[in-house]
Amino acid sequence: MKLNYEMILWWSTEDEAYVVDVPELPGCMAHGATRQAAIKNAEDAIKFWIKTAKDDGLEIPEPRGRLVFA
Repeated sequence: MKLNYEMILWWSTEDEAYVVDVPELPGCMAHGATRQAAIKNAEDAIKFWIKTAKDDGLEIPEPRGRLVFA
């Protein structure tokens, strides 16, 4: 299973946590108290997103690498 989707990581002062957005997978986001935790949670979210899409018979986009814009 390819997990090399682009991840955008930022600090949210509102949530007081690091947030990760996976723009190639609509709605796929995660957060964590540390950068490492947020990235690990995002990797888990990607796996869950892909599993759910497969179960629902939806197309899974191929990772494109770095996007020009987010």
